[in-house]
Amino acid sequence: MQEAIGDQSEVLKPGFFSAPPLQLDHLDIPDWVVADIILRWVYTKGKADLVSLSRSLKLLFPVVNAMFQKLRQQQLFEVTGMVGNNYFFTMTAAGRDMVEKRFNLSRYIGPVPVSLQSYTQAVKAQRPTSRVTRRSLKRALSDLVLSERFLDQLGPAIASQSSLFLYGPTGSGKTSIASRLPRIYDDIVVIPHAVEVDGQIILVFDPTVHERVEGAPPDLDPRWVPCRRPFITVGGELDLTMLELHRDELSGTYVAPPQMKANNGIFFIDDFGRQIIRPEHLLNRWIVPLDRRVDYLTLAYGVKFQIPFELMVIFATNLDPGKLADDAFLRRIRNKVLVGPIEPSDFDRVFRRLLRERNLHCEPDMFEFLRKLCIAHSGRKDLRACYPLDILNIVISISEYEEQPAEINRNSLQRAAALYFSRRATEN
Repeated sequence: MQEAIGDQSEVLKPGFFSAPPLQLDHLDIPDWVVADIILRWVYTKGKADLVSLSRSLKLLFPVVNAMFQKLRQQQLFEVTGMVGNNYFFTMTAAGRDMVEKRFNLSRYIGPVPVSLQSYTQAVKAQRPTSRVTRRSLKRALSDLVLSERFLDQLGPAIASQSSLFLYGPTGSGKTSIASRLPRIYDDIVVIPHAVEVDGQIILVFDPTVHERVEGAPPDLDPRWVPCRRPFITVGGELDLTMLELHRDELSGTYVAPPQMKANNGIFFIDDFGRQIIRPEHLLNRWIVPLDRRVDYLTLAYGVKFQIPFELMVIFATNLDPGKLADDAFLRRIRNKVLVGPIEPSDFDRVFRRLLRERNLHCEPDMFEFLRKLCIAHSGRKDLRACYPLDILNIVISISEYEEQPAEINRNSLQRAAALYFSRRATEN
């Protein structure tokens, strides 16, 4: 196994590599699925050529040409010109009639999907192999101030590649920690544009959540997108319906649920216990996937199928895990790590680092002053990791509003704290 060192070298993970199909019969999906996409593409564009079609469908020219010739023999296309071996063509009346009869089923004209079998093989082959060590974890979290004791609790939990509960008070840094964990991995994975199941198309690659890596090997099947390991986040908006397939009525395609998009990466459920559904209902949905590493999805007309569940699920909550779930479920989440209040010395380190990053200065006694100020205003005896950043940002906002240079002194910190902490906390 390679050690996760977090450098910038990008080498396609050898666990799964798919070369592009060179012939039509090498495709892993039914011919008619490809034919339908081509017919819809030409119908939508009005006119087409094989080079443009090949580029859009992510298939090599010979494969597109072979299907084009089949459809041409059925008198569905009319050739309007030719440059070299590139045909220019439009759709015949018979072709338009065929598309219009099936247009209500699907309007998808994107990259040709891969099969469910190929997708399953890819996900299983791309399980993380990077070895998580104390050094690699420190490097991934280097911009956070964390104690050695905490790192030595978190490290083995991440190394196990199993699910994790991060729990602790609000503002202790759970989200900041989780969002940096993908840095541990320096390899990349391939994610399909779409997957075909029973003739239906499920969109998997999502440019809003998947980070594409440029410079893919030229011999990679372009239906697969090289990406960093995904990190998918959901919060209080999560409900059970979000974990199922959703069919877009306009296009006739399905959108993969977040756990499918997170395969080979991390699925982060923030603010667990604050969702609109009861925690036990959500937990019951996860029992089979966490236990068997598979999930089951259902198409709109009732066909159920299995997908791999190869991801790390991280639950973050400011509630007691023991009050959120029963023993049977907690047993399936093997790791529970407390992200507790920050120590005074670490609090000062955070504040000092933030000042240095913003080129700000203050007298040495301001560190102790800020600590005492936060304790007095919060009504608590402990400190939260979020306080220095939040209060410093307010100080800067005040200075920008007043068109004055930001200064870190008793007055500016007191004004910021008064805005930051609620009146109820102050009165307590």
